[in-house]
Amino acid sequence: MKLARDTWLLFCRQFALVLRNPVWVVVGIIQPLYYLFLFGPLLKRAYGSTSNSEAYRIFVPGVLVQLAIFGTFFVGFALISELRAGVIERTRVTPVSRLAMLLGRSLRDVVTLLFQCVLITVLAIPLGLTAVLGNILLAFALLGLIGLMLSAASYATALKLRSEDALAPLLNTIGIPILLLSGILIPISRQFAPGWLIKVAEWNPFYWATDGARQLFAGHPGDPNVWKALVVLTGLTILSVWWAARSFAKSVR
Repeated sequence: MKLARDTWLLFCRQFALVLRNPVWVVVGIIQPLYYLFLFGPLLKRAYGSTSNSEAYRIFVPGVLVQLAIFGTFFVGFALISELRAGVIERTRVTPVSRLAMLLGRSLRDVVTLLFQCVLITVLAIPLGLTAVLGNILLAFALLGLIGLMLSAASYATALKLRSEDALAPLLNTIGIPILLLSGILIPISRQFAPGWLIKVAEWNPFYWATDGARQLFAGHPGDPNVWKALVVLTGLTILSVWWAARSFAKSVR
């Protein structure tokens, strides 16, 4: 109960900071909106789809995975600012759970991400997107796992490096190949990609996440790739939260 209470209190504080300055929520969805409105008209011919609905069921899940990656992978910069301002240092004198310090922040990031995903999905409906609500909600659960995993990993890395100058190049070096190998814009399939690229992409968990989300939007919740994505992301999320929780416990005593 103490962990739940501490997590809720920290979540409310962190979310209040977002509400006071929501500019970053808006900025975070500008790039996906550019893709949606400026790249979207090319989709039907680019994918060889028979309808706009089919094309957007391929494209929108990829955009949402991209949003999940970029929206949560760089949250560690805010933690470094808090470390520099002494916010984390002052937390040492409180009895708050160290795990709650992580979960309160990460849940704030996940809620912000899901709000952005809902907005992108709703805006895609007039453009031709159609999907079953239950499948969309399961896809959002996948995105939530991505958000929680990357948010926790970003915070753990920030606690380790404690410098924006070191964190920025490291995250970009890791993030760019992960993003490219996830097939967010063009599916990494035999129709578009050579065999060696497919084999490399299969080692990328976000490749499975993107493919699983596309299957859900296409109305195939029983597709094996959906459950592969759920299993892989759940396992990685548990590891990431465990690593970040240990980092908070060591850094804030």
